[in-house]
Amino acid sequence: MTTPSDDAAKPVPVRVVLPADPLLGHPEQEVVARLWRRRQTGAGWVYLVGLPSYRGSEDGGVEAAEYRVWVRAPEHVRPVDGVDYDQVPTEPLPPAPPKSSVREVLGERRPSGWVLAKVREGRGRGRARGVLHAPDCEEAPEGAPLLDVQRALDAAENPGTRLCTLCGCAQELTPMLRGFDHIGDS
Repeated sequence: MTTPSDDAAKPVPVRVVLPADPLLGHPEQEVVARLWRRRQTGAGWVYLVGLPSYRGSEDGGVEAAEYRVWVRAPEHVRPVDGVDYDQVPTEPLPPAPPKSSVREVLGERRPSGWVLAKVREGRGRGRARGVLHAPDCEEAPEGAPLLDVQRALDAAENPGTRLCTLCGCAQELTPMLRGFDHIGDS
């Protein structure tokens, strides 16, 4: 529970929708509270409201108090007719950073590096085989160590290693393995 503080802005009245309590048989209710702030989040708007309450005083009496809580809007708040909400401190989401034209054309960057999925084929063959994947490939093993380009090329030169075509690993590493002239070959 919070008590009124020396907020710079004066609160304005707002209706707060209290949830129903099926155990006690109470329906949803509305009470008039004080709206202190509004904040936009990634999930929508939340409002800081001060609900009327009571608290015990030091001398054993009971005094009026305010309980401040953030509630979702518009699900839990309703305007009061005739009230101007323009002066309520409002925190909108900061503007998203502008996308570079390179990012707009190429899209988001994938994680750098490659991972090796080890595969053993048949019993008694003794030779381990593997598949190289981009780290964000759905076929990539979780928790596998990330290989830099040189270690990935070393692994790719192993005759038992295959390059995944699903995630584009083959398209990325083949030109470095065989030279860029290989790209035009069919």
